[in-house]
Amino acid sequence: MTYDDVFRGAVEQLHSEKRYRVFADLERRAGDFPHATWHAPEGARDVVVWCSNDYLGMGQHPKVLAALTETAMKVGAGAGGTRNIAGNNHPLVLLEQELADLHGKEAGLVFTSGYVSNEASISTIARLLPNCVILSDALNHASMIAGVRGSGCERRIWQHNDLEDLERLLIEAGDRHKLIAFESVYSMDGDISPISAICDLADKYGAMTYLDEVHAVGLYGPRGAGIAERDGVMDRLTVIEGTLAKGFGVIGGYVTASKPIIDAIRCYAPGFIFTTAIPPAIAAAARASVAHLKTSQVERDRHHRQTAETKFALASIGLPVMPSETHIVPVLVGCPEKAKQATDMLLTQHGIYIQPINYPTVPRGTERLRISPSPFHDDALIRELTQALDAVWRALDLPRRYEALAAE
Repeated sequence: MTYDDVFRGAVEQLHSEKRYRVFADLERRAGDFPHATWHAPEGARDVVVWCSNDYLGMGQHPKVLAALTETAMKVGAGAGGTRNIAGNNHPLVLLEQELADLHGKEAGLVFTSGYVSNEASISTIARLLPNCVILSDALNHASMIAGVRGSGCERRIWQHNDLEDLERLLIEAGDRHKLIAFESVYSMDGDISPISAICDLADKYGAMTYLDEVHAVGLYGPRGAGIAERDGVMDRLTVIEGTLAKGFGVIGGYVTASKPIIDAIRCYAPGFIFTTAIPPAIAAAARASVAHLKTSQVERDRHHRQTAETKFALASIGLPVMPSETHIVPVLVGCPEKAKQATDMLLTQHGIYIQPINYPTVPRGTERLRISPSPFHDDALIRELTQALDAVWRALDLPRRYEALAAE
């Protein structure tokens, strides 16, 4: 058996489980979001993207594009090195100040992605705490799990959003250093964590808190700082982490905290030290997006309205829309093969692009379509989506919520 045979076999295993991932060749069009050009095998065609994480369409906002292009023309394309060598550019320093202000913290630190910010920060914080135990929510993102594992510390998993289970583990940890790691919005189910109650437990048992606001920043709170801002508890959290690639529409990840914590991560995290800094133009674009959403509620209001309209429209025809407190609209399929068939039909027959969500992103048997409305998905597009999903559900004979209830 050759080396290639090993890797070919691994890929064939995914094919046999009906969860091999195919990437559509998409070309976004500035000023025309959520429309895009799909470079299909038969040729280019127009599609509507319904699964983008650019939740507010900020990737095409005039202020963001102007900051990007003006900075690139002024200073060039790349950063020129790691932050420790020559990459510590002024727009990036200003972005970190903007983010610290957003979350009401003393300092911020920007990474190349949200994945890296979680992996590097969690592992570094826990590794620097003597005899630390990490208490991690069962549904935490893969990047948080990577950070927990990379710390080398003992890790205990608490049942998702279960405060009694968390308290039990805090009691068992005794006088050890404790780090509670959790998210505000869980992106596959769309539910929200009880942040205030978790902070109560952290205060009671002397634990640090690490909150991932990746799917909430830009979208919630008076200035777009996330669920913790909306709930008035930002000051109670030790570390708040976020991304610049979703609600803010650019790329990069970050953490905000006290100056000593941020300085320690800056000095000790390999994922920060040995990575080239994000380019100045990207930093300027991200800062423009953050600054705009601090003062503009228009995008958030429109986003929440269109999300509610989408949920109502899909539920009205009996589609199994899973319960969601947020902008995430998950529609249960329950079979990887049927999920792939459904999304293929939506794309080829209806010009609608949605990616199927399969294991290991979600547990087996809970495969789904994850729909992400934006302020730019108007009522006409919602009607078109509803009609298309209705046709696909009929063609594949997929279960409807009202039919399942009737059978019970």
